[in-house]
Amino acid sequence: MRKVFVLIIAMALCLGLAPGMGAQEQSDVPVTPAVDSTLIGKSIFNLLPNVTVHQSQSILSSMNRQIASNSSRKISGYRVRIFNDNKQNSRGASEAAMGRFKGMYPGIAAYRTYSNPFFKVTVGDFRTKSEAMRLLQQVKGSFPSAFIVKETINYPPVGSIF
Repeated sequence: MRKVFVLIIAMALCLGLAPGMGAQEQSDVPVTPAVDSTLIGKSIFNLLPNVTVHQSQSILSSMNRQIASNSSRKISGYRVRIFNDNKQNSRGASEAAMGRFKGMYPGIAAYRTYSNPFFKVTVGDFRTKSEAMRLLQQVKGSFPSAFIVKETINYPPVGSIF
């Protein structure tokens, strides 16, 4: 019985039904909720110990359809720039850097762009700077001039490793 009560309180807090959340305290400015990146790709119901949740399959399939239909949307986030140069051979060097990165990290998206006069190779799609820092620490040995940039990113895939 206690577990059910805790679950109801947790859902009330998530929905903003907790005491003290009157209309006078709400603002017209939309608030973007923070995303806990440690839960990406995990079912929170499987993480709750000693709690059984009976959920309709239609809810799960509806959620999966929503995720799939929004996968092409763009959001503000972070990437790791592994190449940035404007020398005469930069085009070939950027292609080589991108190929080398894809060989080392096949599951991470890589983007090659040209902004006159620079060729750039940027990798990853991260919602938070701390997620980008993890990849930066891994690639620093192979790409010593790598750094983090704030960009418009694609939604990171559900269950991504970074």
